[in-house]
Amino acid sequence: MYLVRCADDSIYCGWTTDLKKRVRAHNSGQGAKYTRSRRPVKLVYAEEFEEKQEALSREWHLKRLNRAEKLRLIEMAGRKRNGDGS
Repeated sequence: MYLVRCADDSIYCGWTTDLKKRVRAHNSGQGAKYTRSRRPVKLVYAEEFEEKQEALSREWHLKRLNRAEKLRLIEMAGRKRNGDGS
């Protein structure tokens, strides 16, 4: 499950079994219809799951977040990645 930031600053949520391949597909125009006219996209958040159903469930929940909530999630993940858990 992943979030990408599109060139128009919108956030797109999806799931895949091969994250690098999927982001390349989005950027080549072979990804989701939504992202085709909003290239390039940049990966800003990702989670891994053992089971497809878990990823689909998480995607379903994230798609229901508003923009501010998605941006908070992205920001919090960035802080953890940078060692700043605050």
